Amino acid sequence: MLEVKQINQYYGGSHTLRGVSMDVRAGECMALLGRNGVGKTTLLKCLMGVLPIASGSITFDGQDIARLPPHRRAGLGMAYVPQGRDIFARLTVEENILMGMARFPSSRAKAIKEEIYELFPVLKSMLARRGGDLSGGQQQQLAIARALVAEPRLIILDEPTEGIQPSIIKDIGRVIQMLKGRGDIAILLCEQYFDFAHELADRFVVLNRGEVVAQGEHAQMGSDDVRALLAV
Repeated sequence: MLEVKQINQYYGGSHTLRGVSMDVRAGECMALLGRNGVGKTTLLKCLMGVLPIASGSITFDGQDIARLPPHRRAGLGMAYVPQGRDIFARLTVEENILMGMARFPSSRAKAIKEEIYELFPVLKSMLARRGGDLSGGQQQQLAIARALVAEPRLIILDEPTEGIQPSIIKDIGRVIQMLKGRGDIAILLCEQYFDFAHELADRFVVLNRGEVVAQGEHAQMGSDDVRALLAV
């Protein structure tokens, strides 16, 4: 679904991504791991077109998207849940969710599918509340719901467990498992909470100083070598 080959990115005089290559397949969860400041979020922003790449290629379902702006990538079926959630604090929960449907014609982007409330039941009882009045965990669920109503073929999650209470972490994990089970969505999960990523990932890639230093199947993910790369 998504293939990245030898991408390089610079920020000022810093070489922030160094020949990064990876791929994400439909029906699987790929975990992107690494310590703070190694380039994980920079990579995700490059994938979505928020930051430009200097060289390399990014293809989505066989189409070269490396020079497409973010809204074009979203229109192709890529969804991004950023670190910090970035919900619209002054809009209601319902309005926030409807914003995720902006890529559809107005005639279609009026009704929220009931499936979203089945995934996140708490949101249905809060439709009229402002997004800024929700707890951090509820805002995270809202941000994921906003991405899912766009009916993505690839969803990118940046640190979805950061600052979230354990009960909601379990709910988010359940939703990711359900999405995997559908078999038609590719999931790229950027995560520092190793146990959460280990439970969900089919494959993994580890970044360090902007480079891929390890990657492999789930069975290799818990090895001492991989854990050492993530230790502070």
